[in-house]
Amino acid sequence: MKLTIVETVASKKAASRHMGGLAKAGHWLCLSAVLLSTGCGQLDARRHTDAHEMATIMNRPVARPVRSISSFSESLSCMDHMLRAAELPTTLISSKQFPDFSGKVPVAVKDMVVTSLSQMSHLSNAFRYVDYEVDIARQDTVQNLTTILLNNNQMQLQRPALYVSGAIAFVDQNVASLRNTAGISGERVDLGYSKSNTATVVALEAHLGDFRTRTIIPGLDSANEVVIGGAGDGVDLAGRIGTYGVRFNVGRDYAMGTGGALRTLVDLAMIELVGKWARVPYWQCLMLDQTNPHFQRQMRDWFDASGSDGQLKLVRSSLISRGYLGADQASLSANAPVLREALARFQADRGVTVSGVINFPTYEAALRNFVGLNPDGSLTRIGWSNDAVGPATVAQTPSWAINLQVENPQPAGLRPAFSEGEQIFLSATVTKASHLYCYYVDTAGAVTRLLPNALQSSTLVSAEQAVRIPDWMSANPGFILDAGKPGNEGVICIATDTDVMPSLPTQMQGPALTVMKDVRGTQGVLDQFRQVLDAGRLTTQTIQWSVTARNAPAASAAATPATEQGGK
Repeated sequence: MKLTIVETVASKKAASRHMGGLAKAGHWLCLSAVLLSTGCGQLDARRHTDAHEMATIMNRPVARPVRSISSFSESLSCMDHMLRAAELPTTLISSKQFPDFSGKVPVAVKDMVVTSLSQMSHLSNAFRYVDYEVDIARQDTVQNLTTILLNNNQMQLQRPALYVSGAIAFVDQNVASLRNTAGISGERVDLGYSKSNTATVVALEAHLGDFRTRTIIPGLDSANEVVIGGAGDGVDLAGRIGTYGVRFNVGRDYAMGTGGALRTLVDLAMIELVGKWARVPYWQCLMLDQTNPHFQRQMRDWFDASGSDGQLKLVRSSLISRGYLGADQASLSANAPVLREALARFQADRGVTVSGVINFPTYEAALRNFVGLNPDGSLTRIGWSNDAVGPATVAQTPSWAINLQVENPQPAGLRPAFSEGEQIFLSATVTKASHLYCYYVDTAGAVTRLLPNALQSSTLVSAEQAVRIPDWMSANPGFILDAGKPGNEGVICIATDTDVMPSLPTQMQGPALTVMKDVRGTQGVLDQFRQVLDAGRLTTQTIQWSVTARNAPAASAAATPATEQGGK
């Protein structure tokens, strides 16, 4: 067979164009090869000096580091003070590793346990962690030296009394997943919006065990869960102009980390375990309601199990913190008369049946109010006290004060001046059980004792119980307090921690409701008391008013009370 090739003019031109294209392509390939073999193949680092000099600056973090905290960081500090108040001895403790069988929470839980125990031991020194672990896979200097020294009897380890055991119980991912999408499309514009929300549940189990027997102590367990959430939203915009198109996508996503969530679970678990083991009202540090029946039953169990010595330590510490006992009376026995008297005053102030002995109602009342809270639920005080003492502070000494008030009607909230002969009604309240003495000082400075008197002979008054001066609710008040001559007069009340009447100078022991000799003014009364008591064992308040002539306008002589406050 013979093939004949017919070459036309058109085919010749096409071939010529094809060959020309190949020639041009070959030219650019050759040029690229030359560039690669010269410029790109021999980079000069000096051309990038400026960029390299910025590397050390760009490598620095732009955000300051912050301390790792959890929702219960303040609660750990509260527990530290509570353990100190409970006079808990130092206990050696250790911990096992906390495995995560899900493999989804790569967190150093054991080290978080160590941190929590350390933060609960700053002041109380309640725990010391025994850090000894043999890990063949990861040998380090401390472990190697410990092994060598132990083998050569140059080191001795103390056996822990307790150990912490537990695990990340489960990780349930995406137990809740919400997605919302919407979009519109036109001839030249497309618009879309999407929103998603997911939730994952992580659980931690923890137990406290007896190291000597390697047994888990019944009841000392904690099981809590936390939700880790994530969410995102985005907007898509696409448009067309002729045969060309453009697309924009804007999104915002966040995901809560597992590290912070696990730290919160660990702190909560350690507060629970330590609080149950030490038998202290740990729920107060968690800002939970103490009247919860579960906590009430638990406190009753502790009361029965702690015995008389444990009960005495906690109640005595509470009485010292609240000011019913002095700091030098921390070793009083349960039958000491001073302790029984302090218990009786505390029971009277708290509405508990007065017996002078430690029973469960007294125990429960003594352990109340270890913390103070703001209206928003944040801690304002840590330590037993009658009053809050400032934001996030530790209560050292409870406030002891007298609230002395004029009970006469006060139009528009202002105290009017009194006219000669007008009756005056007062009331006095103390913040804790005290012995109360009140004296009237006239315009000339003469002093008359109002309390105690023949009808109100007892000086001991309970906390927050108003004492009427005179007792206008009684059919026989014993005396009437009338405004004297024009000028300034007033009343001074002094509260003491003991009955000082027998110890006062002779001029102070005359009959009540009669003018005293050789004692002038409120300062003279206070000086007589300070002769027999230190300043820290009494508190005082003075209230004054003005007296006008009987026919003078009362409003022209209105006075502002002058108050002197002292004591603890």
